[in-house]
Amino acid sequence: MKSRDNLVRLNQFHVNEKRRQLDQLETMMAEFTRKAAELELQIESEEKKANITDVDHFAYPTFAKAARVRRENLLTSQAELKVQRDAAEAALAEAEAELSRAEMLDAREARSRPVETVDRRHMIG
Repeated sequence: MKSRDNLVRLNQFHVNEKRRQLDQLETMMAEFTRKAAELELQIESEEKKANITDVDHFAYPTFAKAARVRRENLLTSQAELKVQRDAAEAALAEAEAELSRAEMLDAREARSRPVETVDRRHMIG
């Protein structure tokens, strides 16, 4: 029926949306990892230039301190995104289960529907 078709399409939309959200989270996590690695290289470079690796040293490079803070913030944000990703994966699994149920219900209903016969007498012009 029409309402079943709409239910299947709605559930398919939800599944696609959940997949898109999951992809976005994974993309952001990968970007944060890449940026944190770049910052680590910059920190190492600054420490090498100054020949000081002790963060508490009075002459430790200011840029390296700022880069460390930013890197830590990125890593914290990435950990928070992992929690969101886990929740998104659970939501996707739930949406896929709903879609599966809707498709099975639609298929069961389609099998139980009588086949429509066409009256050919009315088709002849």
